[in-house]
Amino acid sequence: MCYEPNVLKVHTQFARSPVSSMAAQTITIRSNALAVTVYIDNEGAAYLEPITPVRCTPRRPISRYFESHHAPLVEVRLAGEGTQKHKSSKSLVGGYIGPRLRYRSSVIRDSEGSKTADITLSDPELNFTVIVHLTVYGSTPTLRATTTIRNHSDQELIVTQVTSLVLGGLTTGSAEWWDEYTLSIPTNSWFREAQWIEHDLPGLGLDDYGVYGRPENHFASLAHYAVSNRGTFSTEGHLPMGLLKRRDNGDTWLWQVENNGSWRWEIGDWKDSVYLAAGGPVETDHDWRLILQPGEESTTVPVALVHVYDDYEKAFSALTRYRRIIRRKHEDNSRLPIIFNDYMNCLMGDPTEEKILALVDPVIKAGAEYFVIDCGWYADEAGWWDDVGEWEPSNKRFPNGFSTLLAQLRKKGLIPGLWIEPEVIGVRSKVAAQLPDEAFFQRDGERILEKGRYQLDYRHSAVRSRMHGIIERLVIEFGVGYFKFDYNIDVTQGTDISTSSPGAAQLEHNRAYLTWVNELLDRYPGLVVENCSSGGQRMDYAMLSTHPIQSSSDQQDPVKYAAISAALPTAVTPEQGAVWVYPQPEWDDETNAMSVVNALLGRVHLSGRLDLLSEQQVSLVNEGMDIYRSIRGDLPNATAFWPLGLPGWHDGWIVLGMAVDGGERFYMAVWRRGGLDTVVLPAPLLRARDLKAELLYPKAFATHFEWNVAEGSLRVGLASTLCARLFKLTVS
Repeated sequence: MCYEPNVLKVHTQFARSPVSSMAAQTITIRSNALAVTVYIDNEGAAYLEPITPVRCTPRRPISRYFESHHAPLVEVRLAGEGTQKHKSSKSLVGGYIGPRLRYRSSVIRDSEGSKTADITLSDPELNFTVIVHLTVYGSTPTLRATTTIRNHSDQELIVTQVTSLVLGGLTTGSAEWWDEYTLSIPTNSWFREAQWIEHDLPGLGLDDYGVYGRPENHFASLAHYAVSNRGTFSTEGHLPMGLLKRRDNGDTWLWQVENNGSWRWEIGDWKDSVYLAAGGPVETDHDWRLILQPGEESTTVPVALVHVYDDYEKAFSALTRYRRIIRRKHEDNSRLPIIFNDYMNCLMGDPTEEKILALVDPVIKAGAEYFVIDCGWYADEAGWWDDVGEWEPSNKRFPNGFSTLLAQLRKKGLIPGLWIEPEVIGVRSKVAAQLPDEAFFQRDGERILEKGRYQLDYRHSAVRSRMHGIIERLVIEFGVGYFKFDYNIDVTQGTDISTSSPGAAQLEHNRAYLTWVNELLDRYPGLVVENCSSGGQRMDYAMLSTHPIQSSSDQQDPVKYAAISAALPTAVTPEQGAVWVYPQPEWDDETNAMSVVNALLGRVHLSGRLDLLSEQQVSLVNEGMDIYRSIRGDLPNATAFWPLGLPGWHDGWIVLGMAVDGGERFYMAVWRRGGLDTVVLPAPLLRARDLKAELLYPKAFATHFEWNVAEGSLRVGLASTLCARLFKLTVS
């Protein structure tokens, strides 16, 4: 079905009391890429219809959704509320309140590049409203949803759940959805980030139960599958994402929850079709309860949902474009400077003046623009883990003065950067006694202790003021132009200070922390702030809508890192995803070249013992950095594709492609880690295109390759079992 873009339906506001009977109607917002419709039935109940890509015809007919597969537009739970007998209390759907909410009014707001429908619903039994905010964007088939709940009564309202998004009927085009659709879930462990695993639905407990349609249960089955995360490591275990696709690649749904703390999404069988419900913290998973006083309101975390009648690559392409729209604008995302950091497979947290000065000239020759001194610069001794928090440079490590050393870096054309953990204080740090107890996370009157550190609470003004002062001094007096903000503890308990619940306080802290980071970037527009959390343990788009660059992993093996590098564009835009390049003097040339290739289609975090490399090894690394500078201008306008599918952790061959906007240039990074010495890389989007294939890096290494125009495939032969190459494909 096709739609004309930018046509809006606006409905007149209803009276405060819901109407018992009214004419059914729809509220629709459309962008150039997406149509989103809310259906209001004749009782005033509201449902979100399956979002429809504009100018795109589904390969199979879609049934009239609201006649049989609708789910409530929002699901709210209050303290003491039970659940309807057909659904488990552990599910986000199936409560009493969602189905009884009734339509009151709608407003459509038109902003630059986006349109938002605010749909207001009220509860006929309790005096509160919810406003569902649905936003579409001009060029991407992506919906962004949040929900605001307001207490209009004269009594407090105890809320235990508010969903950001509920949508039923995702599989209405399939008669046997349990067999024809699969669910892919991204695992995200330390050293093994962004690894997608595909599941068949029956294997997750989602199947044809024979429940729907029975007289005693005409609503839905009991089946649902949830992915949830609790604590300050927002992406420890899983990325806050999911992918539901039909096996024939004719229908794909892709979503992400945007919160730097706790979250949950679930799919399940709702009226013989799959539903999706998603949002931030809830009581059952995260100890979240919100007490709304009369006149107060609260808004949920955003959830983004992509729908395409195509394969998963088109869905990820759409999500990449959306991510570029919602993030804070920063020159770093267009410049893509090469960043040297002295940590990984290099100084490993033991920097000294002598060691840093030995690295400076090799770093300059490699073409780096930043020199970041990682952890340890503030500590006289190696055992600094539980003593962090003062952020004063060590005189022992830098006998000629830390400011003198940073001035030398600037004189040589390098912008100095520093590693900091701004959210923790070590138990041995004197700062732990200087700040009030209320400035830290607490439970039952005691500070929470995790791995020898206390968690700072950014809701407290003393915390924000102190850290503003520290950053100001380092920027103004020391000339620091880059910060690596790291975070290495996971606080799952929340805090019970000045709050409705520990989960609510944690969400408030999460938001306060991001407000503080945005204030820094407002004060110092040229400052680059990297998001790191034991590698990629907070790789979410609450953090990444603020921070211009993301650390992807602490993986120290370049062969294993290849699987992370190739999958990283599913989690973060190419121009934000930083990958370590850490050549070593004892590695052979193919291994060092693989370490370089790992980063060439993203952001370069150069490291390793550059000062100990042979002349030949230095030349190999510098060649890679030259290639990166020649192609980095294409990456902010590129989207990823995977000729061999999303990478598996143990795959012998792995391939990541980048299609540059405009369709004139394509790049392919190819890794061999086993298997046969030849592989055919199909690229359907390039079929029947006359392209010139060129080996970009490493130029002199033995490589056989040939472009097949008719098939749209690149045949690559590599003799070495462990190696990597970067190719460029250009329209002839």
